[in-house]
Amino acid sequence: MNFLISAVTDIGLTKSTNQDCYFVSRFKTKQGNVVLAVLCDGMGGLSKGEIASSSVINAFKKWSETRLPQLLETGFNEVTLQAEWNEIAVSFNRKIMDYARSFGTNMGTTLVAMLLTETYFFIINVGDSRVYEISNQLRVLTTDQTVVAREVELGNLTPEEAERDPRRSVLLQCIGASDEVIPDFFMGNVMQDAVYMLCSDGFRHEITPDEIYSYMNASVMTSVPQMQANMQALVETNKQRQERDNITVIGIRTYAE
Repeated sequence: MNFLISAVTDIGLTKSTNQDCYFVSRFKTKQGNVVLAVLCDGMGGLSKGEIASSSVINAFKKWSETRLPQLLETGFNEVTLQAEWNEIAVSFNRKIMDYARSFGTNMGTTLVAMLLTETYFFIINVGDSRVYEISNQLRVLTTDQTVVAREVELGNLTPEEAERDPRRSVLLQCIGASDEVIPDFFMGNVMQDAVYMLCSDGFRHEITPDEIYSYMNASVMTSVPQMQANMQALVETNKQRQERDNITVIGIRTYAE
């Protein structure tokens, strides 16, 4: 199996800086192709969110340059990966919080990272950035750590009400602004001829699941230029509908070699 990769980020209509940050890279190994994608959304209402997001991205990039080659060479399982990614999230929660306090301010970031091998995927999530699997249907692989997502789970809101609720961006936790961070972890089998999409919340509020599926299913994501054009079209649709946040999306299309 192999992967096509594309990404788009946009400052949006109202922000003075783009506090979203991402990293995506492909690795060729003895076990086959591997992709690591990481996306962080710095907190829009907090100061210096771009510093928080970029610091966590850089930590995962360093991990991919140092630890990942070793793990791919020796072999590893989800227990090892979960332990190492959890340590990054927990340690940077402390580092960012201490750094922010030294300046008398607040900083925070969401985190979603996905490792895809030729057979399985592994995800860490803190906050409300998401991972989708787009095959014959659109499936959200992560669970938002938000007030409204909890209300939906408790049966107090419908998913449709949650999308309109003014609390929809209120996080239960984020890296750098929570006393304790407890990431969620997900894993599953990688599908051939599917698209895996990571996005910040600014990408998904003003477009529908049907629009995401129409532009990003595997039948229309057949080359990197086409992927780029389709994702850029959705970003522009968000902006035309007055999305106020930064907007970032990563697409990873699987195919047989």
